[in-house]
Amino acid sequence: MARPGPPALLGRARELALLDRLIEDVRKGRSSVLVVRGEPGVGKTALLNHVTATASDLRVAQISGAESEMELAFAGVHQLCAPMLDRLDALPAPQREAISTAFGLREGRPPDRFLVGLAALTLLAESAAKLPLVCVVDDVHWLDSASVQTLSLVARRLGADPIAMIFAVRESEDKRELEGLDGFPELVLTGLGDRHSRLLLGTALPGRMDDRVRERILAEARGNPLALLELPRDRPPAALAGGYSLVGGDRPLLGRVERSFAAQLQTLPSDTRLLLLVAAADPVGEAALLWRAAARLGLGVEAAEPAETAELISFGTRVRFRHALVRSAVYHSASLRDRRRVHGALAGAIDPRVDSEHRAWHRAQAAAGPSEEIAAELEHSADRARARGGIAAAAAFLAHATDLTPEPEDRARRALAAAQAKLDAGAPGAALALLAVAEAARTDELQRARIDLLRAQIAFARHRGRDAPALLLDAARRLRDLDPELSRETYLEALMSSVFAGRFAGSEEDGPDGVARAALAAPPAPDPPRAVDLLLDALVKRFTAGYVAAAPQLLEAAREFRREDDEDVAAPRWYGIVGRIALELWDKDSWDELAAKQVEILRSEGALTLLPVALVYRAGVGVHAGRFDEADALLQEATAINNAVGAHPPLDVQPVLAAHRGEQERTLRMVREIRRRATVRNEGRVIPVIQYALSVLHNGLGQWRDALAATGLALEHEDLGLFGYLLFERVEAAVHSGEPELAAESLRVLVTRAEASGTELALGVAARSRALLATGAEADTLYRAALAHLGRRRTDPMFARAQLVYGEWLRGEGRLAEAADQLKHAHDVFTRIGATAFAERARKELVGAGEPMRAPAVAVSDALTGQESHIARLAADGHTNQEIAAQLFLSPRTVEWHLGKIFAKLGITSRRGLPAALSARGAQPQSET
Repeated sequence: MARPGPPALLGRARELALLDRLIEDVRKGRSSVLVVRGEPGVGKTALLNHVTATASDLRVAQISGAESEMELAFAGVHQLCAPMLDRLDALPAPQREAISTAFGLREGRPPDRFLVGLAALTLLAESAAKLPLVCVVDDVHWLDSASVQTLSLVARRLGADPIAMIFAVRESEDKRELEGLDGFPELVLTGLGDRHSRLLLGTALPGRMDDRVRERILAEARGNPLALLELPRDRPPAALAGGYSLVGGDRPLLGRVERSFAAQLQTLPSDTRLLLLVAAADPVGEAALLWRAAARLGLGVEAAEPAETAELISFGTRVRFRHALVRSAVYHSASLRDRRRVHGALAGAIDPRVDSEHRAWHRAQAAAGPSEEIAAELEHSADRARARGGIAAAAAFLAHATDLTPEPEDRARRALAAAQAKLDAGAPGAALALLAVAEAARTDELQRARIDLLRAQIAFARHRGRDAPALLLDAARRLRDLDPELSRETYLEALMSSVFAGRFAGSEEDGPDGVARAALAAPPAPDPPRAVDLLLDALVKRFTAGYVAAAPQLLEAAREFRREDDEDVAAPRWYGIVGRIALELWDKDSWDELAAKQVEILRSEGALTLLPVALVYRAGVGVHAGRFDEADALLQEATAINNAVGAHPPLDVQPVLAAHRGEQERTLRMVREIRRRATVRNEGRVIPVIQYALSVLHNGLGQWRDALAATGLALEHEDLGLFGYLLFERVEAAVHSGEPELAAESLRVLVTRAEASGTELALGVAARSRALLATGAEADTLYRAALAHLGRRRTDPMFARAQLVYGEWLRGEGRLAEAADQLKHAHDVFTRIGATAFAERARKELVGAGEPMRAPAVAVSDALTGQESHIARLAADGHTNQEIAAQLFLSPRTVEWHLGKIFAKLGITSRRGLPAALSARGAQPQSET
């Protein structure tokens, strides 16, 4: 007979009211996200059940993670979206193909989580179009990592869709795989208070209980509802009646609760226990599979009744345990022999043509020792998992295959492949352990070289630049005769890691100059050379012979990447360094084109872990082009993806943007935080970026001494990328600080580098800087030359800054009308793009020139948010709502909602008015910039 249930949710009035408000919000068409955190047994699932009951008039999708499911990529997303797959044909083709491949419905290129997540978002939005949708996700800590990251990314992009997503996660679990849930509204559940604890304990044991026993149970349970209900069942009647035989107080609480469930299991018939074990061993929870496996073990439906009567499990279309601890107790209290029997039955019940991955996983769990047949099947499953975008699943399959491989050579090969997959999946510690397995097995020289290379890559992933350069150099040398092309790429990786470490490199040999000298020994490039070969040779020359000598080769390498096919351009290892070269060369065309192309390619491929880096680089282009709102929107998108995948790519463009906008307090705060993180992570390349931000900020505010100090610190090392830009800021700061010798010294280096580059931007910057130190007719000629070189982009901050200093000089010369012309245009550009500090400098000069100042024009940034500005530009370029949604990872409904707000703010009624409205407010569609 089933025991009477406790009163519903004692002591949770506040929590219930919060959840009721959330459901009411989604009924009104507003999206909501909530993360419910708490220890096991504290009542998370009970609250989720309340949500599903309260939302019975809405569409509800409810799933739950299972510990044994954590290695099966996208299993959680599949659970959630399976009832909605009838809408699959409504998805854009790239999304439909990505999610179909992820779910194993079709063969195709490996999809990344970005496209799978976008497809899931579109499916959810389509499902909620007619009736609001409530998604309830329990036991998130036991979902596979691909699903956690994908669903959290979806939750961040709900926008105007009537969708609520509620996640329940065990607070005591390691959060490394759950970082994507950080930043959402949270409901943290704690234990019940004393009064409600006593009431709940009374429902568990309504009869007489010794006072000492009651107080002991209350103290041990600490208000945990599940413990209050289950701990009394762990006591013999004599102990409860008279206080004797109280034992186990030093055992962990959850261990005792699980032990209580295990004790209940012992009262069940053996067939029932075995059936429960089948259910606990199957991560899918599919009833049909369970009964097929049960039949193989000679179990019938009658074995289910005692377990259901005891309220330990429910058997329906899906099999659900009463609590995750019941599943754990069932599985871990069973003998190893029974667990293997059950996994073998499950493997036999699965059609390998339909679900080969689940079958291979169960066969591996059933294996009593090494088996080449099963190891090979696991290796094949790893290939299938990788093809579906499940890198973490592929790594797990390969690790299992390694354990089951009998021959040392094959074990080394699989261990090395598993280590690479673990690193790609973001688990460098596990990768290192597998490398030790590979080394212990029999390896050939090439395998040993690849082990060295992977160890170096793991070092870079874990500790950034400090250890990686030397390890990568060792691997490159070892590969020199074994694989010359890989050797050259490894030399380039070593050089890149040393650039990343910058001034934080462990020694001179580990810095860019030392690594470049070592890379002179790289094998010769193939004929014809690849873009990556040109890049290596150019960088080696840059750090051994200097910038001026290397400039022609650097330009050739950067432009070769523009000519290469898409796959080579998109190679994630090389893109960052090519962008830094284009920046150093003042080659804005290459920088702009490569950044735009990279974002486009990674969007189309859905490369979720790589896209944020490309978005940040693209944002940097936007800042320097004066497209501040676009840059802001790109940074917001990068941050959202970072949060979802738990990554930490560089976001040091944020203070650069804030500095150009003249946001002093925000810039200083971000610089302090980024400097602290960079020091901890050995990211020396960040230092010149944040010092550049400070120099722009202080020059804009007219704080010349502070700007001079900022550039001085940055220029102590000749870092790759912003060195020329820092010289540009230093010349201006030194001139205004009354330091002509410092200005002249910096100008000499700047002009030499600009002439070596030869781009219009470089020549314009050099002419403008030379003019600051010149007088009379020479100064006037140089200013005009600067404007001629920079005039191709008249809305760029650089052109406006040249006009600003020219106007200041003209005013000093008493040529007030000419000064006003220059200053007015500069003031207009600065105001339109939102560069408030430089705009104020121009305004003060205009007032000094006797010009009456009208109110500044309204900037787009004052009217539209960064995301709205981005959507407006894309719509003005002719993109459809669906295309905009795909690019910005939103639903079409959310894009439509944003466009309605945009039209109202801009005073227009349709898309046709966007180009003129944006142009009038200083924001050109992207195709015009």
